[in-house]
Amino acid sequence: MQVISDLSVPPWPGVRSVITIGAFDGVHVGHAAVVAQVRALAAEAGARSVVVTFDRHPASVVRPESAPRLLTDLPTKLELLAETGLDATVVLRFDEARSQESARDFVQEILVDALATRTVVIGEDFHFGRHREGNVAPVSSTAIRRALAGGEVDVAARLLGHLYEARGPVVTGDMRGRLLGFPTANVEVPNAMCHPADGVYAGWYVRPDGSVHPCAINLGRRPTFYEHADHSLLEAHLLDFSGDLYGEPARVRFQSFLRSERKFDGIDALIAQLKHDIESTRRVLGA
Repeated sequence: MQVISDLSVPPWPGVRSVITIGAFDGVHVGHAAVVAQVRALAAEAGARSVVVTFDRHPASVVRPESAPRLLTDLPTKLELLAETGLDATVVLRFDEARSQESARDFVQEILVDALATRTVVIGEDFHFGRHREGNVAPVSSTAIRRALAGGEVDVAARLLGHLYEARGPVVTGDMRGRLLGFPTANVEVPNAMCHPADGVYAGWYVRPDGSVHPCAINLGRRPTFYEHADHSLLEAHLLDFSGDLYGEPARVRFQSFLRSERKFDGIDALIAQLKHDIESTRRVLGA
C-alpha cells in the first residue's frame, strides 16, 4: 500500500480514484466493509482504491477537551489499512486551518484536483468540512471504546475484527512482580491511547521478532501496595518464559476478561490469587 502525505502534485496523473474519508480509528469491521466496497468499485472502474485519513484525530483539534482516547496510533492504523489490500492511504495534516476549511474547498483541493475522484464511499454518520456541513453505523469507534471501558474485550474484538492491542516500550518497574515470583513486562502505553477497564485479562504478548506468547495481563493501580496511585499500569506476565524484555517495543493483545482488580489482605493472599489467575489464563488460552 502506498502512503501519501504530500498532494501538492497529483500522485497518479490521468488515473481516477475511488475513495473513502475518515479518522478510521481502530480500523474496525465497519471500516473494513467500507474499504471492501471501495476496492470493488475501483476494480470495476479501473481506478485506484484510496483511503483519505488524518495525522491525528480531528477531535483533538476541534474539541481537545473532550477528544476520545485513540484505539490506534497512526503507524498501527496504517498497518491495518495495508492489510485490507488498498492501493493507497492519503494522510492529511489536520490542524486549525484544516478545521476551518469549507466542504467545497476540501472537495476541490483534495478530491478533484489531487485525486481525480470518481466515487466517494462513506458511512451514514460521516460529515466533513467546517461546522460538519459536508455529509452524504452500526459499528463505531465510540462503541468499541464503550466496550473497552466496561472490560468487554471480547465485544471490542468482534467489532474490531481482531483482538484489541496496546503498544508501548517495556520499561523498568518496581521489580515487585519478580520478588513475588511472577515477573512482568511493564508496558508504557501513551496517555492518548484508549485502554480497557482496570482488571486482569488473558491475552498475548507479541515480541518484535513476531513470536507470540500467552500472558496474564494486569491493568490497574495495584491497590494492595499503592493506596492512591494516580494512573493505571499495564503489566504482562508471560507464561513459561524467561528472558530480558527491557526496552523492546511490546504489543499486548487482550483476549478475555478474568476478574476485576481488588486489594488483598496480604502477600500470601495475593500470591494465591496470582497462581489462580495464571491457571485461568492457561485454561482460556489453551496454553
